[in-house]
Amino acid sequence: MKRFTQLFCELDETARTNDKVAALERYFQEAPATDAAWALQFLTGRLVKRSVTTRQLRDWVAAETQTPIWLVDECYDTVGDFGETMALLFSGTGRSTTLSLSELVQQRLLALPQLPEDGRRDLLVQTWRELNSAQRLVWNKLITGSFRIGVARTLVVRALAGVAGVEQAVMAHRVMGSWQPTASGFQELVKGAEGFEAVRPYPFFLASPIETKLEVGQSPGTILGDLREWQAEWKWDGIRSQLIRRRGEVMVWSRGDDMVTDAFPEIAAAASSLPDGTVLDGELLAWKNGAPLPFSQLQRRLGRKQVADKVRREFPVAFLAYDLLEADGKDLRGEPLRTRRHRLEKIIIEAKEHAATLKTAVARRSPDETPLFALFDRPAEPQVLAFPLQISPILQAESWEELGRLQAGARERGVEGVMLKRLDSVYGVGRQRGDWWKWKINPFLIDAVLISAQRGHGRRASLYTDYTFGLWHEGELVPVAKAYSGLSDAEIKQVDHFVRQNTMEQFGPVRVVKPELVFELAFEGIQHSTRHRAGLAVRFPRMNRWRRDKQPAEADSMETLRQLSLQQPALRPTGDGEETEGSIDLDAHA
Repeated sequence: MKRFTQLFCELDETARTNDKVAALERYFQEAPATDAAWALQFLTGRLVKRSVTTRQLRDWVAAETQTPIWLVDECYDTVGDFGETMALLFSGTGRSTTLSLSELVQQRLLALPQLPEDGRRDLLVQTWRELNSAQRLVWNKLITGSFRIGVARTLVVRALAGVAGVEQAVMAHRVMGSWQPTASGFQELVKGAEGFEAVRPYPFFLASPIETKLEVGQSPGTILGDLREWQAEWKWDGIRSQLIRRRGEVMVWSRGDDMVTDAFPEIAAAASSLPDGTVLDGELLAWKNGAPLPFSQLQRRLGRKQVADKVRREFPVAFLAYDLLEADGKDLRGEPLRTRRHRLEKIIIEAKEHAATLKTAVARRSPDETPLFALFDRPAEPQVLAFPLQISPILQAESWEELGRLQAGARERGVEGVMLKRLDSVYGVGRQRGDWWKWKINPFLIDAVLISAQRGHGRRASLYTDYTFGLWHEGELVPVAKAYSGLSDAEIKQVDHFVRQNTMEQFGPVRVVKPELVFELAFEGIQHSTRHRAGLAVRFPRMNRWRRDKQPAEADSMETLRQLSLQQPALRPTGDGEETEGSIDLDAHA
């Protein structure tokens, strides 16, 4: 634990990338493999599910430090991080534990869920007493599931690659797999020879926002050149995923390193018609009536180990493939996009033909035989894709102006904009500017009134930075969105001063303020919500600018928000084979 705490402090105390990588390399070289495995688990965001509530921790810390509950709450309100608050409330430095990181995790952290409440309290208090101040902070972050530190996953991968003596891309590939935090699991990750596991996905290649490079009204062509050198596709609003078929198994990995195969059985079933040794990059979408459904409907499928027929009917899905990363067991990422795309189209077409053959075979089976493939071979509504594995279409445009018109109509089709990929580009790792760009549609904008605020977290813990905004409805302001990003540091300080000087009521950490400040909010979408008083919820709200030129009475109303929601595609019942307005022909360019 002493070595891991030292690493935590070294990473926290420097902003220099090379210093962070050097500290990580030293740790992974010197630490026992069992400790290094757990350190990697936490540094890459794979935390242990918490087994104690914040209320329990607050009560136990208050009792142990003889601090009134109200003072614990005030300290947390000021510090902004509960793990740090608990550490600061203990007086003295304590003593350094002799337990290693792996022992502390296995004997204490993993033991907590198995104990009754009194047992959890006793074990936590014992551990707090055995740790010094810095170790106690790290421990608190582990038990609260909030272990975050200023080091990106890419730096951890870079350090591991240096220790193992392999390419960074190879290590990124290994870390994404389903390795376990054990000595053997860590040793497998850092072995010098390039290993391989059937379940391991590839690191995702990410696009950069081209809007940040464009001036107002400027076309991407002024930066990217000849349109014929680029492939244009829709930017889907789903879950970026890799569909893997290797060694007779099918796996679906999300970009968040989650295996979501169980939540999408019809996708896994359709993938059984792919050749072995195939990896597709694409998008998971809720799909019906020839168009994608709102992202909120896709979320209804996540986290399920079993998906009932009713759920599948209500929230049908599709996997839209737009890249081929592996074929016949060979890594194709170094091939140009135009080559990968050609092979992708061929593989999907052959998979559909294979599926049709299997469909006939399934029909001849006895009722007792139900192969995996039959999961999607059931009578389906006409509006639902019979074969949910599809190709993301290429957009056809003769000029940047024509492509711009398609991009402008993206919202009506239920997509976020247009993707631009250089035809000779290889499939890289992470976000590399130059070859892949995302050209998103302009966000929705409304003018809303600040109605309440509370303190932020981390370095903003002493400032009121988390704001709630309202729109007018029948003479009163109805809360519609919370936002905390978009303002400069100087503006945040000005708003913080306003909040402190104009608080009308206070409910715990929330201050209700005089409705005097107006802000323009930007957001990506609108959906119906039974959890919000307004009946509508906005997606990814942020403050676009402070409208100092507007009075509160000039802010927008709920009716404005409802009118904006009508610009999004609405699902309409259709007949067999009929397309709705805004539908997308997936086979047009296959």
